[in-house]
Amino acid sequence: MPHFRFRAIEAEAVQRLSKPLVDALEELMQSPRPHFTIEHIPAAFFFEGEATAAYPFVEVLYFDRGQQVQDEIARRVTQIVRDTMGKPEQDVAVIFTKLNPSDYYDNGSHYG
Repeated sequence: MPHFRFRAIEAEAVQRLSKPLVDALEELMQSPRPHFTIEHIPAAFFFEGEATAAYPFVEVLYFDRGQQVQDEIARRVTQIVRDTMGKPEQDVAVIFTKLNPSDYYDNGSHYG
């Protein structure tokens, strides 16, 4: 069920990182491979009335697994994005949204 949404990174890069991302997180997140959703969202960024470049932005929607696991997810996601882009110093934003199982429905039934 974890959902990963990528912005400000090429779709082809997201496609390339999709397998290593799940490889790195499947056990840590205790989530089977088919439950991962990896999405590329085209985005435009603006500042002071001008189009501007942005650094990769990764949104993680998931059921809470505690701060230690969250910290490790952020570390691994950041490293995988940097490796995929071939830029070891690349800034990467990772933002978490914790979902409540009783508010998440799959085929009409919630998890909670």
